[in-house]
Amino acid sequence: MFVAIPPRHKRHPRWVTPLLVVVLCAAFVWTQMMPEPERQALLQNWGALGGLGRDINTLSDPWRWARLFSALFLHGDWSHLVGNLVFLMIFGLPSERLLGSLRFLTVFLIGGAIANLAASVSVADDQVVIGASGAVSAVIGAWLALFPKARLGVVLPLGLFLEFVRAPAVLLIGLWALLQVLFAYIGPAYGQVAWVAHIAGFGAGGLLALLSRGAIARRMRKERGY
Repeated sequence: MFVAIPPRHKRHPRWVTPLLVVVLCAAFVWTQMMPEPERQALLQNWGALGGLGRDINTLSDPWRWARLFSALFLHGDWSHLVGNLVFLMIFGLPSERLLGSLRFLTVFLIGGAIANLAASVSVADDQVVIGASGAVSAVIGAWLALFPKARLGVVLPLGLFLEFVRAPAVLLIGLWALLQVLFAYIGPAYGQVAWVAHIAGFGAGGLLALLSRGAIARRMRKERGY
């Protein structure tokens, strides 16, 4: 009789990426159900305000800093949201598996906040920055820093069938960058792309991942029972 022997350490489920998708969708539906004046007021009050740091008094306002995080969960319209969700799912699930759930969440939140800070400094004082684009950029930057030559599995709709293909991560990142260019021209006022935010998020995510390479290697060895 053969007995299945479980591995010494079980892999932990990837729960952060699905949770982020649910929260982002729920926040979008919630804001869309509001009357337009209330929705606009909420985006103004919870988005990251432009000009952070230009006035020394803004640096001591904790709510201005908190809005760098709350802005990550607000989107201007469905195209702004879906564009972020698609690439969050593509890069988020494998990144979370490698980084670990809590470290992945840290990259998403801290990288996104740094991206919003960069955008806030670069835009006018009366503008508001919203969206998870900077956080998704951080996730993509973390993935590319750890696995620059990796290939990712993608499900493509081909006619009546779904086809699973493996594509180079660099190709998918190029497609993501192209979509951001398109959104820069067709996106709504609140969803317009701030390239400085993407660059800052991408760099922050890559740096956080590189700083964590030792911890990631130890965690992977532990999961494999070495």
